[in-house]
Amino acid sequence: MAVVSPGPDFALITRNSLLYSRKAGIYSAFGLGLGILIHVTYCIIGVGLIISKSLLLFNLIKYIGAGYLIYIGYLSLTDKYHKLGNQKNKHSDKKTDPDKFIRMGFITNVTNPKATLFFLSLFTVVIQQNTPVLVKYFYGIIMSLITFFWFTFVSIILSHKIIKEKIAKFQFIFEKIMGFILILLALKILII
Repeated sequence: MAVVSPGPDFALITRNSLLYSRKAGIYSAFGLGLGILIHVTYCIIGVGLIISKSLLLFNLIKYIGAGYLIYIGYLSLTDKYHKLGNQKNKHSDKKTDPDKFIRMGFITNVTNPKATLFFLSLFTVVIQQNTPVLVKYFYGIIMSLITFFWFTFVSIILSHKIIKEKIAKFQFIFEKIMGFILILLALKILII
């Protein structure tokens, strides 16, 4: 349920799937899944406990994440209008850079305080201290795969030709709304 709940990850996938392409959304979903593995790893090795006890470190993660969301939101707000499906537009599939979108998804997830809090609570409350490390990693890999598959599904739905055609009529407004939502999410993160 944590994966399905709206947040920065969902906003990013929505933006990239509609503004760029299905591939961009799927690459972003892959980056989100990789980010999950980072949360799992720091919880397993005990850094999660340090983060939960250090207000400075937690706030640093929070500020970096909020800053990044503001940056992506700013890009959406200031981007010039490019009609969806126009092959000459700078957002066309031919120019989809996998590294860019994987990195975007990864940074969005790793710096998401909601994800940090979720994994800290999961590894301190639900998973026992005597749970074998391999079992903990297995849980982490499952959560990473669930994240990837869920957001890939969302990307496929949002990038479907019919959906894109419907949204293309309102694309300019939609881009601005997504930018605004990303900035609002960043502000919400800052007041957590």
